[in-house]
Amino acid sequence: MASNLAARRWRKSPLIPGFGLTLGYTMVYLSMVVLIPLSATFIRSLDLGWGHFWTVVTAPRVLASLRLSFGAASLAAAVNTLFGLVIAWVLVRYTFPFKRLIDAMVDLPFALPTAVAGIALTALYAPNGWLGHLLERWGIHVAFTPLGVVVALIFIGLPFVVRTLQPVLEELDKDVEQVAATLGASEWQTFARVILPALWPALLTGFALAFARAVGEYGSVIFIAGNLPNVSEIAPLLIVIRLSEFRYADATAIAVVMLVASFLIIFAVNRLQRWAQTRIPAH
Repeated sequence: MASNLAARRWRKSPLIPGFGLTLGYTMVYLSMVVLIPLSATFIRSLDLGWGHFWTVVTAPRVLASLRLSFGAASLAAAVNTLFGLVIAWVLVRYTFPFKRLIDAMVDLPFALPTAVAGIALTALYAPNGWLGHLLERWGIHVAFTPLGVVVALIFIGLPFVVRTLQPVLEELDKDVEQVAATLGASEWQTFARVILPALWPALLTGFALAFARAVGEYGSVIFIAGNLPNVSEIAPLLIVIRLSEFRYADATAIAVVMLVASFLIIFAVNRLQRWAQTRIPAH
């Protein structure tokens, strides 16, 4: 009885005009763009059989590429979270010359073709590049190494963190900081106990977006990575190699592992973000 009453109230008070039509359109669109292609990937991988599937995804070359892709993406996202917070803080809280120009430069990785970014980074960090030859003196090799993969992923992921944090910082009530200061809190204490807890959900969102962007990156990485099997070969490149060898089921098997692992990591980050939101006291 209660369920019927709730159903009648829901029908009488739709959330938005034309809710049924828009919901149906949303589900159809998501199915065509997201669900059906992903389902096809899973179905294609079933052609291998469980035994062959396990053999493919546990091959040393595949495991090495997966470790590099997820490890480099996680490291790059963590670095972007730290320095993206610093950049967003400077852009929001301070006024200085050429601020708008610097703010616009943050979006360059969005607009720049990934292949162009890869070529530019390779030229910069190659042993004979502007920065590469300086780093070589210290024994630091960037181009054609796993470190080069991390550098490329940092480059393409930074805007996601900065643009996620900027609106939150702009809406952050500065009166709270002044109250903390009047109570004797230092600047670092105010940041750690007042500002940072309010930023945690946005920080986690920026991390998840930067990670999701980095884990599947291809264009900017293949130029600077060197693409050595078991050393600097990323999983997306290995998928392309398997496709070029007409081993479509093997390629989809690797793609399924990347898909499942990425979903689990992003799901965990989203749950952590929800938990962080519940910990923020209401103003």
